[in-house]
Amino acid sequence: MGDVQVPGDALYGAQTQRAVDNFHFSGQPLPQAFIRAVALIKQAAAGANRELGLLPAGLAQAIETAAQRVADGEFADQFPVDVYQTGSGTSTNMNVNEVLARLASDSAGVAVSPNDHVNMGQSSNDVIPSAIHVSAAIALQERLLPALEELQQTIAARAADLQSVVKTGRTHLMDAMPLTMAQELQAWQSQIAFCRETLQSGQQQLLALAQGGTAVGTGINAHPELASRLCARLQQTTGLGFHPGDNRFALLAGQERALLVSGQLKTLAAALIKIANDLRWMNSGPLAGLGEIALPALQPGSSIMPGKVNPVIPEAVCMSAAQVIGYDAAITVAAQSGNFQLNVMLPLVANNLLQGIDLLSNAAVSLARQAIDGFTVNHANLEQALTRNPVLVTALNAEVGYLKAAAIAKRAYAENRPILEVAREETGLPEERLQTLLDPALLTAGGIPGSDR
Repeated sequence: MGDVQVPGDALYGAQTQRAVDNFHFSGQPLPQAFIRAVALIKQAAAGANRELGLLPAGLAQAIETAAQRVADGEFADQFPVDVYQTGSGTSTNMNVNEVLARLASDSAGVAVSPNDHVNMGQSSNDVIPSAIHVSAAIALQERLLPALEELQQTIAARAADLQSVVKTGRTHLMDAMPLTMAQELQAWQSQIAFCRETLQSGQQQLLALAQGGTAVGTGINAHPELASRLCARLQQTTGLGFHPGDNRFALLAGQERALLVSGQLKTLAAALIKIANDLRWMNSGPLAGLGEIALPALQPGSSIMPGKVNPVIPEAVCMSAAQVIGYDAAITVAAQSGNFQLNVMLPLVANNLLQGIDLLSNAAVSLARQAIDGFTVNHANLEQALTRNPVLVTALNAEVGYLKAAAIAKRAYAENRPILEVAREETGLPEERLQTLLDPALLTAGGIPGSDR
């Protein structure tokens, strides 16, 4: 294809440079987590090919050592290919091949070929889908699952501290029956626990690799044992149970497993938005809003209004989660783009999946450490809202009937009086009985008010 000018200090070669010259779309290379996964696959392949007698021991060792250095984050500036490139990710596969070949050649003192040696028994068409699974599974293990565990534990700890704090419940943003703040937070905890469990399940689906399928899924030019040996080495390196997929034709052409995990990330994003918005509402005011809690004051909230403090962490969490929902929409389109034997939007899937995991990991930790862990409760505001909540009259339904209870609630609201006072005048029930029926703390236990049921 003619000569191409490669920078003198570059470790990559002509194929990478052509990609750099051709693709000027975002200026954004694929995440380092993805390059790490490709390097780990190359390392495992070199070791497996050495065991199979296909690659001389010296060359294999040089490739393995070079791959470990790349996986450890060295030479990160040597992987400049844009995310928006050839749909198979061939440019990134060759970028890694060329860098490893150069490093291995320098250390071994002999010529190492990026195609014949580093890429032995492989194709971009099985390396890149495998690297999507490997990188996402590792990112879940190292980043998002621990972040969600921390968020769960933080919520649980705050809930334990707030067992006795009773507040007005809200449905449709309108006053409803009371609950404890602990019950409110435990709902958040359950949402996060569900998301964490689904992501753990999705991670298991990512352990099946396309490796060994090579160009179209038949395994041409790959030793029949390469995939199993390669996966065994990845297991040792990562501690995750990677294994050859049952049908590598499907794993080359489809991206259902990545889409499954993307959908689980979207579900988590929706849960985080819900929790973050609850915090924003509870923190609203402090005078003209609900003012139930005060989030930690982290920075000035206005360039013109002195003293204003905004719920910046919940807002940032909501934006991060919205972006992840957008990533999922793009991955959905990409997953449809498997034409015959190959999906041709693989770099986009890789980038969006990893960016989404990273964003949600940071969001979960920030929400735990900078919002939930440090908020304080405004007990006076909670008590005032409780005593004047006309919906407490629901507890009188069994005693006076729905219509009478509704009339009491309407009068209490119109006269801006505590429901207990109006109920005393309207029902004729004994004071002690009314106090039991309308005790907000007792109402949080559920059942029929004033009975043991």
